Amino acid sequence: MTDLPLADTAVSRTIRSTIERVLTKVNALSLGGPGWTRPSYSDLESQAHAVIEAEARALGLEVSRDHAGNLFARLAGRNPALPPLFCGSHLDTVSEGGAYDGQAGVAAALALVAALREARVTPEADFVLTVTRAEESVWFPVSYIGSRAALGRLLPEELQARRADTGRTLADHMRAQGFDPDALMRAGPPAPARFLEFHIEQGPVLDRAGEPYGIVSAIRGGLRYRAAQVQGAWAHSGGAPREGRADAVVAFADLVMAMDRAWEGFLARGSDLTVTFGRVDAASSAHAMAKVPGQLGFCLDLRSEDVAVLEAADLALRDEIRRIERARPGIRFDLGNQSRSQPARLSPAMIDWVAGGAARRGDRPRRMLSGGGHDAAAFAAAGWESVMVFIRNWNGSHCPDEGMDPADLARAVEAVLAALSGNDG
Repeated sequence: MTDLPLADTAVSRTIRSTIERVLTKVNALSLGGPGWTRPSYSDLESQAHAVIEAEARALGLEVSRDHAGNLFARLAGRNPALPPLFCGSHLDTVSEGGAYDGQAGVAAALALVAALREARVTPEADFVLTVTRAEESVWFPVSYIGSRAALGRLLPEELQARRADTGRTLADHMRAQGFDPDALMRAGPPAPARFLEFHIEQGPVLDRAGEPYGIVSAIRGGLRYRAAQVQGAWAHSGGAPREGRADAVVAFADLVMAMDRAWEGFLARGSDLTVTFGRVDAASSAHAMAKVPGQLGFCLDLRSEDVAVLEAADLALRDEIRRIERARPGIRFDLGNQSRSQPARLSPAMIDWVAGGAARRGDRPRRMLSGGGHDAAAFAAAGWESVMVFIRNWNGSHCPDEGMDPADLARAVEAVLAALSGNDG
């Protein structure tokens, strides 16, 4: 990719100032640190949405919300008969997350509108700034709550999912924020249109390559066990001999190492897969220095771009569990409920459209896979033409140390602006 600087024009200055202002305002809203915490369907998430509404109204956009609280701000295009282009992301975070996951995509969408206004360009189709609710499924065990609600694809039983920190249902939290889950269930799905999401990369590819942005061609799906357990037998650490112990921690360690070996095997066969034991809990009041642990909780997150690989990895997991249970009498695994998000192939036409805008400003962004799930996957699954633009990020993601140069995001916005200024693809 050529390393062209952003032109110092009124439009480029508008893009940069909008990004910086929006990120500053949104990131001022958080629970205590480290990092940033705006739980899904919390007052803080609603306050962040209010910040974006004020910005959108200042740009003269027509603002609305659906029954789930998703925010839409419409800029009318030249041809209302064309499918609109929806663009945005989310403003909720994981606990102690970073400064850019979600909010950078919303800032970029606002910057696009501000740039169109500054350049006095009316896009061919309507442009709809989109701010979804509850994208981060750490709060509720449901994937893509806001975007699936907007698409008419949220299930009635999912409204009864309980938030991890409060224990109250999703429906209760929606009502507390002024929204209507009952009306949501009665609403029909919107007509398919197009969706574009800017987002920081959640891996090191772009940073290691020294490239400011890339275009996402596919998004991995996930297969998750959020509340798995290992049951063993409590015993005295000094009195219980090695033979006959049912040590939950040792059995869990067996499983971790077995799945790491299985993961290596899948990769050696050319399969796309990640295996992550993301939470381990062996620190309840029952645990102590002088005890053989009799219980352990954990979560497991399997991801792949191929559903068949996820199924095969799940079978490997269950085979390893049976092997460990046979080898260690008294040990029993309970995986609990399984949740899933489907892999998504993004729109070749929209990928080419973004690439065309990039080429007009001298860039050749790579096409790449997204390891994390995103709202764009929900829109793609609903039959929308969808695409993502990844922005270089260092120091990891879903952590306080997320890194992003706003100039990289501004450069990606200029590429899409070039595409919008030519035609709507």
